[in-house]
Amino acid sequence: MSRYMARFDDPTGDTYGLPTYPWRSAPPGLVTRRQLRAAGLAPGGHDPVAQVMWKGVGGHRVAHLYSLALAVPKREATPAVQAAVEKALAARRTCPTCGITRAYYIRTSLGECNQCAEPSLYTGAAV
Repeated sequence: MSRYMARFDDPTGDTYGLPTYPWRSAPPGLVTRRQLRAAGLAPGGHDPVAQVMWKGVGGHRVAHLYSLALAVPKREATPAVQAAVEKALAARRTCPTCGITRAYYIRTSLGECNQCAEPSLYTGAAV
């Protein structure tokens, strides 16, 4: 193992507080949060059990590792929650001035659709 890799090799956690492994050296059964999500799992409220460290831009980088044995299936949104989200997104596309539901989200800086904010651009009238 190179000196670079050895700097982050702390499987007992004496130096960094958590068991620490160099990049691509974590033992089987420990995965990142992103890997849990890809597998349809979630940490289940458990804290990280280890970490991976490497040298990155601006200093040392850390990725927390979670145990696959403690992971639980991630929660799925209920039909009621999905309906509420769809309703909220539709409200963001509806112009309060003209009441038309647009194919795009209305910018909060304008507060209304593009046609209501700058009618001269869409009617062909001279400015």
